[in-house]
Amino acid sequence: MSDTLLLDTEIMEFHKEIDARGLNCPLPILKAKKALAELESGQVLRIVATDPGSVRDFQAFAKQTGNPLLSHVQLGAEFTFLMQRK
Repeated sequence: MSDTLLLDTEIMEFHKEIDARGLNCPLPILKAKKALAELESGQVLRIVATDPGSVRDFQAFAKQTGNPLLSHVQLGAEFTFLMQRK
């Protein structure tokens, strides 16, 4: 099953979604790490978080793990990340 997310007039497909709203570091990263482990190479994970530090955290996580951070968008107090399993 996959869903789509409208992102800057571009449709982006994702295969799994986690809701990390209300969680603070390091919980959004830990949830993402677990979810990525369940995906196959090339599949995309969508993460929704409210922790303002999550932008920096996910950039660092992507760099450390080699899983590309495809995008991050802020809408109000919510941050949406799309990360691809390497």
